[in-house]
Amino acid sequence: MSENKFYNEYDLQTLKGSRPKDYRSAFQVDRDRVIHSSAFRKLQSKTQVYLSGEYDFYRTRLTHSIEVAQIGRSICHALKAKSEHLEDSFYIDSDLVEATCLSHDLGHPPFGHGGEKTLHRLFKDKGGFEGNAQTLRLLTETLYQSPSRQDGMTPTRSFIDGILKYKNLYSELDSPSNHFIYDFQLQYRDFAHERAHELQGRQKAGAFSQYSSIECQIMDWSDDTAYCINDIVDGVRARFITVERLENWAEKNGLTAETQPIFERFVNDIRRDRLEAVFGTKIGAFIGACKLVRADNALSQESNRYAFNLVVGSEIKSQARFYKKLAFDLIFKSAPLQQMDYKGDKILVGIFEALRDCYLGERRSSSFAILPEMTANLIKNSQSDDKWLIVRDYLASLTDGQALRIYKRLYDPEYASLIDLE
Repeated sequence: MSENKFYNEYDLQTLKGSRPKDYRSAFQVDRDRVIHSSAFRKLQSKTQVYLSGEYDFYRTRLTHSIEVAQIGRSICHALKAKSEHLEDSFYIDSDLVEATCLSHDLGHPPFGHGGEKTLHRLFKDKGGFEGNAQTLRLLTETLYQSPSRQDGMTPTRSFIDGILKYKNLYSELDSPSNHFIYDFQLQYRDFAHERAHELQGRQKAGAFSQYSSIECQIMDWSDDTAYCINDIVDGVRARFITVERLENWAEKNGLTAETQPIFERFVNDIRRDRLEAVFGTKIGAFIGACKLVRADNALSQESNRYAFNLVVGSEIKSQARFYKKLAFDLIFKSAPLQQMDYKGDKILVGIFEALRDCYLGERRSSSFAILPEMTANLIKNSQSDDKWLIVRDYLASLTDGQALRIYKRLYDPEYASLIDLE
């Protein structure tokens, strides 16, 4: 890779040994392998806010991930240009940040966060389900599949660390609903930083997630920026957010001295039909509000990945909180989206029950082969607990459309399409 003193050989080490020489940097290889994976392509048909296909010109998980990656790269360039801590030979690698941003939603299941909650409920006794943990599983164990085996890519240490937004194991927390990694992923946490196990032993349960690499922090803020700006614009275009609804919301919830001017500008931009132009410039403001501050933590002396914290200006943080609250109350809690969440839950539960009856537990019946041959073979050749993991992987990998079609074949007596053999 290019001369960059920010990273050393330790940061570039890969999970499964050395890579052949390449014209690309190690982080460019990480990024390219993600982009050309089927898991990445599937994001085009997974819910971001609205059910995939419901509105053709609104954002999907794929377009959201691309936007997050662009914001992440821009933050890297902005920091390199203005931060006193960085220089031409000491900078945060934008290829690594781009790979992290493109990957951040790979493990999310169909039907958005509602689908994530459903899978967690269904697999709670088997280690639960978490979208970020599933991303880690994809990249390290299941990204490439064939009839006889499945395997992950060969990610660098820095890349794995960058996607580890949450570092606590499921068993280290008290019945968590999210924000964990699977217990069997301890080896990857230890690989991301060799002192991870030692540090966790000295922490209270749940405290370990305070340690985030600078690349992970940039990815997280880029995600917040895309979410609270672009999803708000889509919400206005889809008529979930109107001036009348905003005024009713403000009357019900009240406005503070901090939120009043944000609210008034927002309403004014909608009335003047300037929302998209104004919010396009806000992305630049959210990027420009970032700065680096030297960190003082247990890892800051050992790796530059932990030597800095990303700090965002208070005014921009206030705007982000306001837009998130607005999106949650007026979009995600709206009846149409709650109906889609309900439908998604029923679909995933129905498919799970069929797979459980045919492949899992003592009640399984071998008379029905309802899984694709490749997935069925993986289950057949696996131990008991691993069979549950493969079923969980399969459900998480489905797009919204695939899940709906499978459910119809299983339960709709009038649906008999054999054209789509997914």
